[in-house]
Amino acid sequence: MGERDADFVLRYLAEVEALAEEVMAGRQQIVDLDQKRNQNREALTALSKEVDATDEVMVCFGNMFVQLSKTKTRDMLQRDQELLDEEIAKLREELKVKVNNLLEAQGKPELKGYNLKPLNTEEMLFMRKVVEG
Repeated sequence: MGERDADFVLRYLAEVEALAEEVMAGRQQIVDLDQKRNQNREALTALSKEVDATDEVMVCFGNMFVQLSKTKTRDMLQRDQELLDEEIAKLREELKVKVNNLLEAQGKPELKGYNLKPLNTEEMLFMRKVVEG
């Protein structure tokens, strides 16, 4: 094997490793955001079960506790949930591209059915009408 072949192999391996690291980083981001989403869900559940007579709760922001109304806290958590859902969906779409790039670099075929999207409500109603006659 010549020097050119060795350089090609090293560049190829470096490219595949970089693509694999991108895939792993994307997956880790999704896991981290999902953990935060679960914590928010737990907080929302705790707020709904709270039977304290006061309308205020202590909320932790970083290293600081702040007293806020339950309504404001619930609204903030729900908005945060929406933002987390959007970010996770965006990361999942990006991850599909990264996985396909990695598979292409490895000379493997693209995943089949991986880019499918669910039917929206309108499409589901149409499909039900077609199936039910």
